[in-house]
Amino acid sequence: MRILWLSHWFPYPPDNGARLRTYHLMRHLARRHEVALLAFAERPPEPSHREALASVCRVLGVWPRPPFRRRSLRSVAGYLAPMPRYLVDTYSPAMAQAVAHQVQTGWPQAIVASEISPATGMSRYALEVSGIPRIAEDLEMLAFQDGRRRARGLRQRLSWELRWWKATHYIRRLLRTFAGYTVASQEERDCLTRIAPSAPAPAIVPNGVDVAAFEGDFGPPEPDTLVFAGALSFHLNFEAMAYFLAEVYPRILARRPGVTLRITGRTEGVPLHRLPRRPGVVFTGYVEDVRPVVARSRVSIAPLLRGGGTRLKVLEAMALGTPVVATSKGAEGIEAEPGRDLWIADDPAAFAEAVLRLLEDDGLYRRLRENGRRLVRERYDWRIIGRRFDDFLTACVEGGGDDGGDGRW
Repeated sequence: MRILWLSHWFPYPPDNGARLRTYHLMRHLARRHEVALLAFAERPPEPSHREALASVCRVLGVWPRPPFRRRSLRSVAGYLAPMPRYLVDTYSPAMAQAVAHQVQTGWPQAIVASEISPATGMSRYALEVSGIPRIAEDLEMLAFQDGRRRARGLRQRLSWELRWWKATHYIRRLLRTFAGYTVASQEERDCLTRIAPSAPAPAIVPNGVDVAAFEGDFGPPEPDTLVFAGALSFHLNFEAMAYFLAEVYPRILARRPGVTLRITGRTEGVPLHRLPRRPGVVFTGYVEDVRPVVARSRVSIAPLLRGGGTRLKVLEAMALGTPVVATSKGAEGIEAEPGRDLWIADDPAAFAEAVLRLLEDDGLYRRLRENGRRLVRERYDWRIIGRRFDDFLTACVEGGGDDGGDGRW
């Protein structure tokens, strides 16, 4: 097949969740199909990054990612639109023209709009063309659902109700005209099925790990070391660390005062002064290869409180043999048995106790280390997931699934 992939992120280097998923799925498709990319990016891709993608796809065009400006005239006008106003404000005529041009040439046989929630808006560009199967990849709505449930105060609740109505209206319109869509977890599938019960059920295509790249010797784990491999520039990661440092970490320090917590990822522009100050916390900054940092840590933590999808960093830690302690939200979407493959704790005291047990109990540490690795090899290798995605995409294209309309509002 000839596949046109639309991405909110330029997928190289594959150093965050969205880039990793897009890169590995495209890489697998490239074994049997032709893939071409239209993408947004925070900054112009380096020539070496474009070259690195040459074996995966043809890069047809990359544009600066349009920022969402809440107070812009277009954003304010978006209050009156029947779609989320960020889709109005961040709309790129250049991307729309490029997609339309590619379809007019007759080259693509399918369009994959990489969503990572409707906030990315890539599906909107696919909606504007017709006569071609369109697939929404990794649709997320749990984050919206969480935000709506957590809203407090009349003004905040009304704002979230409006956002929820617009987002669900958009999703239903999308699913009426697309050939298919994927989600990363059963929880996302349940959420989307409730929103659009008349639409075909989505395919679950979980996140994964390049298992071969995570095998090898990255150094022995160091005693009393914890790691959080997530950039604090992402607000949900920042929230997770604020919670952990305030509620959980002091309980660990009380029993193991020599503990070190490494937090990876860029910190430029991150308000670190708003985090509780605790001894033993190390901000590593951006790490080009995070594998040695995670592999040399005794425990990987994922104290996420909100969000959707599957935490790639949890799977990567398990692939490296670093036991994971996570909240239910942090482990969401991973078909693991708590207490055997990883540890789940939602209460601060229980989370701290789980971490301490893994620091102190070598037998428990070894069991979670071995079981986590086995689970990732058997279920979450990108090679396995890529084949599943390829089969689904092929079925969507062979089935057609286009309503003949141009999807305009």
